[in-house]
Amino acid sequence: MSNDLELVTIEEAAQIVGKTPANIRDYIQRGRIGKYNEEGEPIQRAANGHLRVSLKEIRVFLSLIEQGLEKHHHAGLHPELGFYDVPEYQRTKHVHRLHPYLGKFIPQLVEWFLARYFQADDVILDPFMGSGTTLVQGNEMKMHTIGIDISPFNCLIARVKLAKYDVIEARAEILEIERRVTTFSKYLTRSQEVNLSLFPEERMDGLKESLLAECQSEYLRTWFAPRALLEMLYYRRLIQNYRYQDLLRVVLSRAVRSSRLVPHYDLATPKAPLPVGEQYWCRKHNRYCMPIDNCITKIHAYSEDTARRIAQFDKLRSDKATVVIQGDSRNVNLPAELSNTPIAGRPIDGIFTSPPYVGQIDYHDQHIYAYELFGFPRQDELEIGPKKRGKSKQAQEEYIDGISAVFRNILPFLKPDGKIFIVANDRFNLYPEIARRSGMKIVDEFHRAVTKRTEQGDDPYQETIFFMMKAG
Repeated sequence: MSNDLELVTIEEAAQIVGKTPANIRDYIQRGRIGKYNEEGEPIQRAANGHLRVSLKEIRVFLSLIEQGLEKHHHAGLHPELGFYDVPEYQRTKHVHRLHPYLGKFIPQLVEWFLARYFQADDVILDPFMGSGTTLVQGNEMKMHTIGIDISPFNCLIARVKLAKYDVIEARAEILEIERRVTTFSKYLTRSQEVNLSLFPEERMDGLKESLLAECQSEYLRTWFAPRALLEMLYYRRLIQNYRYQDLLRVVLSRAVRSSRLVPHYDLATPKAPLPVGEQYWCRKHNRYCMPIDNCITKIHAYSEDTARRIAQFDKLRSDKATVVIQGDSRNVNLPAELSNTPIAGRPIDGIFTSPPYVGQIDYHDQHIYAYELFGFPRQDELEIGPKKRGKSKQAQEEYIDGISAVFRNILPFLKPDGKIFIVANDRFNLYPEIARRSGMKIVDEFHRAVTKRTEQGDDPYQETIFFMMKAG
């Protein structure tokens, strides 16, 4: 990091950025920028004439003041890794936004490290794959990528993002099923736009009864308005008629997530369904709102969007291998899983991953609607550090054991000089012990501010990226 700091004296900094030396000293005093010696090492005190400040840090901080984001920055945070100036559409570019996912890092973070520490044709592993951000970005950068995740639904999302499509056919299927559900929805609302003679009353009543008979989930019956439930069940039934069935499942799941009877400001972790047709005060829109009573609105919103995103990625993707493994990273047999792939027998060049944060997210529960709708098997009991187990000392010890077991299982397949990057909010200082138990050593640490966290508020939040290698 020291090579990137652009070290200058206080007087030089003041002249370059148009401030006074007193301003620069104030930034130091308030902990907004760091103090360094002439070699770029952080210091507490410096002899006269030897104090240096980072011009890059100062420019980042001044830029944040202009944006009203200065609360997110303080001394010690890497000036580039906050990605403060990256707009939302780039943070969620192409397939990275095919489906919401809590705990997902932005692709620019992956890109920054892969570009500096790896090269094309390397094999990159993410043993806590989530929705596949590392795999997608690695593929775009012409690297082979492997992802492992315990959640069947996470693996579905990742496979759909990474799949190679006939883009024209995929788009046609997405829009055709949307049109069919739209016609069905218009009948449900007795719209004048639909020819009701095409839907004899007795036939439609039978269709609705059969759809509801297929719904064995009390969750779905409770968290969705009657019309929304019928629309999503009809879409689900139609999926079997198409080639790209998993892609359509992801479109539907994204629409279903946004069609629950929940406040607009609480899509991420809703506590209970709202009554159908009852107003509530919406903190997001600062007015009274009604919970959504249909699913077709979101199907419309996400159908064209999905077709556009897979077409965008199709132009950027490489021909490198992408392998998604549904399993427990603590005991998955990596050579066996890779035996029939183009990278069979190749050692792993590097790892880039973000394990669960202890006691923060229940990863299966965040997608409960998808598990209920599609009947995926749940593996909750195998999650490491779920929210439901809390953050107690016992929970922390179980977390250390779980994460360490993962790395002990996969490190034998990493090159001796392989590089390991672990993104973590290590507020309990668990990763030094995880490194020790796993047979790793911490080479460096990068600290970053995390801003613009979708659906997770705007409070100051930091992460550490641990750079590790095999010990010994």
